[in-house]
Amino acid sequence: MTTISVHPSRPVRWHFIPGLALSALIAGVAMLAGSVPTIAGAGFSALTLAILFGMVTGNSIYPKIDRQCESGVLFAKQHLLRLGIILYGLRLTFTQIADVGLSGIVIDILTLSSTFLLACWLGPKVFGLDRQTSWLIGAGSSICGAAAVLASEPVVKAQPGKVTVAVATVVIFGTLAIFIYPMLYPWLSAWFSPGQFGVYIGSTMHEVAQVVAAGHAVSPETENAAVIAKMLRVMMLAPFLLLLAARVKQLSPAADGQQSRITIPWFAVLFIVVALVNSFHLLPAPLVEALITLDTVLLAMAMAALGVTTHVSALKKAGLRPLLMALTLFIWLIVGGGAINLLVDGLLA
Repeated sequence: MTTISVHPSRPVRWHFIPGLALSALIAGVAMLAGSVPTIAGAGFSALTLAILFGMVTGNSIYPKIDRQCESGVLFAKQHLLRLGIILYGLRLTFTQIADVGLSGIVIDILTLSSTFLLACWLGPKVFGLDRQTSWLIGAGSSICGAAAVLASEPVVKAQPGKVTVAVATVVIFGTLAIFIYPMLYPWLSAWFSPGQFGVYIGSTMHEVAQVVAAGHAVSPETENAAVIAKMLRVMMLAPFLLLLAARVKQLSPAADGQQSRITIPWFAVLFIVVALVNSFHLLPAPLVEALITLDTVLLAMAMAALGVTTHVSALKKAGLRPLLMALTLFIWLIVGGGAINLLVDGLLA
């Protein structure tokens, strides 16, 4: 007879509930606050408020309850976010994706490659960082934040401490971007339409969740374009990892026999599939409306969880030199990424 042992302190059925309940509570408060005209008029969307309220919670009471809530909060941050992004496809059609089209792909490729190559040069030459740390921070800044760092870790075979540093840097500056980009829009609206600004957000911001929050704070059109551009960028993770693995093998021939795990961002593929389903109106309208409402709740919970796990202590963990490098990449993404967007839009318009 086969027996299954269950750790007494982590019941299989219930250990996610406290963290999910906390995320849902913060999300609910944020959605209520976001519906107040005065607050909404000040530019604070429900998703932005969910992150803000989550950050306040994460840096105040959460350390006292993190043991009970950690698994549920991480579940919301990772899995509910991915499910929310998949269902976000129900808000889009292939016509909208095609509008981002070739220019969006070219912008993503140029932004990704220039940011990563800059990181490869800045890390060792300017900030005295080792190659692995430079690559990890570069991957997180150029593709999709912490997810890209974690996906690159087995390829570059980095130590856990370097992964922690890289994740901390992209979380810090990605969080700042949530508030900076919406503030930039009034200044840049003469050069960017709402849709173009969405592509700018999606091609230059770190995390998927941060892109959704920043785009949502500007306009629905901006949010849709931002998500499309970001999903196209996320789908570049797999070929990026293959190229990175080839480079690692070139620099370390002795490691030829070792296999590196390549991560496929399946949620980005499913996002496209759902958008395709929506384009052909294969689901009844009432069901689509219900799923969009569910999607809003899932995204708000994911934002709340992201805020809860964004700790001020990450600044100390990262250290000065990695922070300065990540700051330089952050400035490049805003300035250089904006220039790339304008240049490509001008050439392919």
